[in-house]
Amino acid sequence: MAPPPGRPLGCVLTLCRGCCCGTARKHPQVDHDGQLDQLRHGVGAADRVRRSECLNVCDRSNVLVVQPTPAARRAGARPVWLAEVLDPVVLAAVADWVRAGGPGAAPLPPSLRPHVMPAPRWGPLRGRGGAGR
Repeated sequence: MAPPPGRPLGCVLTLCRGCCCGTARKHPQVDHDGQLDQLRHGVGAADRVRRSECLNVCDRSNVLVVQPTPAARRAGARPVWLAEVLDPVVLAAVADWVRAGGPGAAPLPPSLRPHVMPAPRWGPLRGRGGAGR
């Protein structure tokens, strides 16, 4: 969904869903569709939430990537990769951070620091056949 006219583009959140991250097989206690709904309802009108078939870091599932706004990206901000995002409280912290501006515009909440992981060296779109398919 595009932001309202005249509003700047927001962050883009990509939640891994198609492989093991978004399945009850690996995380039966998680409401995977509910996670997407929580993020979509929790972020601002200019922000987008999308799902990826696979981000190729299955050992760290559930994985969520928060891409900075275009303005923050031009200022040097980079995407933040979050791992083991399994709790609604963590999702709420992500939504609050994104509403505050996200990477490069607002400080990362202390509650999210344990979830930060290095971006895979292969990159999310040039991976081993997952997200770029």
